Amino acid sequence: MCVGLSAKVVRIQDGTALVDASGARREISVQLLDEVEPGDYVMVHAGIAIARITDEDEHETDEVMEALLA
Repeated sequence: MCVGLSAKVVRIQDGTALVDASGARREISVQLLDEVEPGDYVMVHAGIAIARITDEDEHETDEVMEALLA
């Protein structure tokens, strides 16, 4: 089973983005996605943004992860 985590894009430079995932910041590749901008939410797997998601998707993902970890 693969797990993707939602993260908010903070900045982008040369195909790499700094993202914030519940307070943890890290750099990931965004080369698989077109038109990602700061403020967007992305689904991250293995250090790569695999999909752009909506704000609603991000909140739902956070709720599910919190329920699983509780």
